[in-house]
Parts: sequence; structure tokens; C-alpha cells
Amino acid sequence: MSLVILVGWAAALVGTVLGLPQMVRLARTRNVEGLSLPAWQIILGLNIGWTSHGIILGQLNLILPNILGLASTLPILFLMSRELGRPLPKVMLPGIILGIGMIATDLLFGTAVYGLVALWPALFANVGQTLELVRSPRVVGVSPFFLIAGVLNQALWLWWGTLVADAGTMITATTTLGITSVNLVWWLMRQAGLRSFLVPTRQEMRAFVRARTRDRTKV
Repeated sequence: MSLVILVGWAAALVGTVLGLPQMVRLARTRNVEGLSLPAWQIILGLNIGWTSHGIILGQLNLILPNILGLASTLPILFLMSRELGRPLPKVMLPGIILGIGMIATDLLFGTAVYGLVALWPALFANVGQTLELVRSPRVVGVSPFFLIAGVLNQALWLWWGTLVADAGTMITATTTLGITSVNLVWWLMRQAGLRSFLVPTRQEMRAFVRARTRDRTKV
């Protein structure tokens, strides 16, 4: 078995189980603190777009993980829509539209242009998760295993894309690997005690309310 096949299927395997830790954590805790809804909407679109890209290239190791990825992405969006109190069709629609747009780009302009276009949704998805890790008062809703798997997945896809000289995969994986690495490091820093930025903690809010109450009483 060649190195290309081994690396491709290793990336496919990690991609297949990528969302499972987050789905299990969300189903178990029903806690969405630290999770980004826009990020998971974009991941839905990426699952659809990369499934199509794999079909066009005739690469089963691209097709399989993204089809199976829907098995975790869809339940996560369902659970988030319920916990956030938002209609499920409105939660799903942005991802579906994104996926259709990615397919159209791939068919009309080819793999290099597709890679440049597909880079941006992947970038926004991971940056969206970064923002939640930065500003959320708590990040207990985020699975560390999902973050670790994300870094490993992108590293493997970058290796595979280099081996098969697929510009689309290399362009997207390189940038996404950088951001997923930042997300993992930031989560570790939050666990080590780093507080959120720009968002007051619950204790600070309580102290603020008590201070305002005392001021009003004095008046």
C-alpha cells in the first residue's frame, strides 16, 4: 500500500470521527457555552462541498469522511437549535446554501479556484470558534478531543494534498491547520485560568448589580 493511500485514509478516518466527541459532549451536557453556531453552520456547508469535491476527483477518502461527518454535524446543529431556541430550518439553511455555492464553484472554475474559495468558509468557521473561545465566559461546552482531532485532521490533509499535488486541499489545509492550532492552544489557556476578553464574568456582573443597587439606595 502506497504512502498516499495510507495518509489519505488516515485523514479520512480522523475526519470521519472528528465531530463525534463534540456531539457526545453536547448530547450529554446540553451545554453550548463556548460553541459557535455560525461555525457549525459553515461546517455543514463544508461537509457538502468537500463531498462533491471528492466525487469530482474520484477520491473516496474525501467522500467518505464528509458524508459520515454529516452524521455528527446534523445532530450538533439540531441540539444547538433546541438549546438556543432557534427554528431548525433557519439553522440548517445557511450551511445548505454554502454547500451549493461550493459545488458550483468547483464545477465552473476547477480545483485551484475551489481551494481558494473553500479556504474562506473553513477560515470563518474556525475563526468563529476562536471568537467564542475568547469571549465566552465559560468554555465547558467545547470538547478538547474535538479540538485535538481538528489539528490532526488538517495536518494529515495537508500531507495528503502535498503528496497528490491537489492545490485545493493544500491551500485550505495549510490555513485551517494554523487556526485549529490556535483554538487548541487558546482552550488550554482558558483551562489554565485565562479569563474571557470583553465579556464580564458572572461574579463581576453580580458585583456590578450590587454596586448599582447600593447607589440607588443611597439616592
